Amino acid sequence: MATHESEFDPRNAEVMVYVDGVLLPRAEAKVSVYDSGFMLGDGMWEGLRLHEGRWLFFEEHMERFFGSCRAVGLDAGVDRAGVLEALNMTAAANGMRTDAHCRLMLTRGVKERPFQRPSLSRSGPTFVIIMEHARLSGAVAGVRLATVSQVRGLPTSQDAKYNSHSKLNCVLACLQAEAAGADEALMLDPHGFANTTNSCNFFIVRGGEVWTSTGDYCMNGVTRAKVLELCRGAGIPAREKNFSLYEVYSACEVFLSGTYGGLASVLEVDGKPVGDGVYPVTERLRGLYADLIEGYVSGDGG
Repeated sequence: MATHESEFDPRNAEVMVYVDGVLLPRAEAKVSVYDSGFMLGDGMWEGLRLHEGRWLFFEEHMERFFGSCRAVGLDAGVDRAGVLEALNMTAAANGMRTDAHCRLMLTRGVKERPFQRPSLSRSGPTFVIIMEHARLSGAVAGVRLATVSQVRGLPTSQDAKYNSHSKLNCVLACLQAEAAGADEALMLDPHGFANTTNSCNFFIVRGGEVWTSTGDYCMNGVTRAKVLELCRGAGIPAREKNFSLYEVYSACEVFLSGTYGGLASVLEVDGKPVGDGVYPVTERLRGLYADLIEGYVSGDGG
């Protein structure tokens, strides 16, 4: 089951969507066909989770979001306080306080002509917030991965640290995984080392140590960073390093991390079962992560 699988909620058919300061019913929420995001994938997005009235790790998400915008010369037209106000307004309009997920999207805006040049977007950015009632499906506990030919690119082609609307690379990887009968794609870096999945950060456990990629070719995931912090705080050895499919296939545990799914165990990679099916390190980290969230919500952490 895919890591973003959630329980069906009929309320999502009628959610209110934030479009440039206006709340619109889902069926009426639209952007121009001349919008740079629709036309070129020219924009940045951020996924956030609402839990017990708080947007989890809001500052870390905003650091990534505004950093990406600055890096591509995209003026958000709003500051962090403005983003938070828009998030809370949208959540209130939808009666959401917990078990909700948000996709915040900012594009360079409507273009005067249908060409690449960024300067053709002259009317200001387009700012959209989509929220859904989203309670994780219990089936997410076990994910099947397939290694695909689509690789994570070099920073000089499309740096994966940009959480950009241009997701074709990951979509192609997802298609290849689905064709192989898997839930998600395990993507390698340009040198052939295990890197990430099409939507989540990737970890293995060997000899009691937690390994993840160097971070050179993957999204700088907020949950990924939290997992590494939890390892350090709990005395669990953790390494950011290169490792090949050999180490993946012979790992004791494999798991994924992401804002929506938290920590999800991987049952098999390329049809090979992971370890002996026991996940003590993953379960310990899952418990620590749950404690971290509760501490964040109560104001004791984060």
